[in-house]
Amino acid sequence: MGRSRWVVGGAGAGAVGLAAWDLLQRKHTILRRYPVVGHLRYLLEDIRPELQQYFIERDWDGRPFDRDTRSVVYERAKGIHGERPFGTELDVNEVGYEYLVHSAAPADPPDEPARVVVGGPDCSRPYSMALLNVSAMSFGALSANAIRALNKGAALGGFAHDTGEGGLSPYHLEHGGDIVWEIGTGYFGARTKDGDFDPATFSDKASGDSVKCVSLKLSQGAKPGIGGVLPGAKVTKEIADIRQVPQGEKCVSPSSHRVFHTPVELIEFIGRMRELAGGKPAGFKLCVGSRVDVLAICKAMLEVGTTPDFIVVDGSEGGTGAAPLEFEDHVGMPLTHGLMTVHNALVGVGLRDRVRIGASGKVAAGNDIVKRVIQGADYTNSARAMMMAAGCIQAQRCHTDKCPSGVATQNPRRARALDVGDKSERVHRYQQATVDEAMRIMAAMGVTDPSRLTPHHLRLNVSATRNQSYAELYDWLEPGQLLAEPPRDWAHDWASASADHFGGRQS
Repeated sequence: MGRSRWVVGGAGAGAVGLAAWDLLQRKHTILRRYPVVGHLRYLLEDIRPELQQYFIERDWDGRPFDRDTRSVVYERAKGIHGERPFGTELDVNEVGYEYLVHSAAPADPPDEPARVVVGGPDCSRPYSMALLNVSAMSFGALSANAIRALNKGAALGGFAHDTGEGGLSPYHLEHGGDIVWEIGTGYFGARTKDGDFDPATFSDKASGDSVKCVSLKLSQGAKPGIGGVLPGAKVTKEIADIRQVPQGEKCVSPSSHRVFHTPVELIEFIGRMRELAGGKPAGFKLCVGSRVDVLAICKAMLEVGTTPDFIVVDGSEGGTGAAPLEFEDHVGMPLTHGLMTVHNALVGVGLRDRVRIGASGKVAAGNDIVKRVIQGADYTNSARAMMMAAGCIQAQRCHTDKCPSGVATQNPRRARALDVGDKSERVHRYQQATVDEAMRIMAAMGVTDPSRLTPHHLRLNVSATRNQSYAELYDWLEPGQLLAEPPRDWAHDWASASADHFGGRQS
């Protein structure tokens, strides 16, 4: 019995010591939040892939953010060299499999990764955008420490951080990372007491040095066409002050905007945002619903005589926030088709050189960046992968306020476990390694600048025995073609689109 007591006592002392170390270390959020028992997770990582794919990286939602992609994000964030033996596990003969076309004469990657200048002829303060940036995620949805980590990572790596529609919080500004300030239908952070847009407040905040671009959210991929609700219990004094809403009351983002009702009014308001922001780039984000609406917006650009400096296309497959399942799965245009629609529409009206296009929707790896550029984007934004780099383990408890990694919670005890210094370095490493890999892929394709990528560089298996390039699969408009003679497949939509109405001409 005496020996047993010593064994039990020794084990207990060891557990206490391990718990103390877990609470003091800053590298692992899970161990800080769940001392001792959290080691089970890392044990499973050590014996992957046999068990990890079932317990750690199981694709709970069934969507195509596959295990290997998640592993790439985690490893790059941790600075782990990510090459693998034994080739691909993908079925490269499967219908729908896409691949990039490499060159028999590959080039050397450039010394510095490419960047994209955002700012059309009406913009006096253009911004140099990275190929991969932090997509829109609001404070309130994410914890203060998660916002801090993402923004400090952006500052370290020189890429942009979109605020989401929840307002411009002090945590977005604390570390000086470049900010894209997004305004949604609730105009949080720049609203009057009755919920209208407040130009004076907007102008004052947009003048800050950290704010590099301003963006108007029309819709998002996870739930296009509907607004959002933050329950009153989650509207703390801090969130109420940042969003300029009453504390403890339900915070509602309406489904549509007050500041515009027609395509012309939308384009005029974008011009007003640019003016209020002191000439900084102004644009909008949308999940594409119909080609007619996109063409109506293009006709409005021609009529008003100005353009947005950028358009961010959000794919229906994207989105990190909670949304009704029916909207997540069945509403909105996928990113591939949305991108090509917006790109071709701008080309067709002769305005593509004035407007930069961003792409967001399950962008995680270097091949994703290259693929989206081929499909019409100039740069990309990532939400889910950036969350994972900051410590998210995809527990899918975001809407419960019980996020185990401190990323998507307002619970101070849970958020405290996320160490900003460590996770900001991981965000920086992930972004840098992913962009470097995109540039290396392009070099393997014989291309040193993204502008030289073409639809011929991406091919798709269309049957068990045949594949085609994107140049063959889809129509790609010539500059000004819609103004001269719309092709047959575009003619009806072009005729239906009106600068005075969304949804086509009204009788």
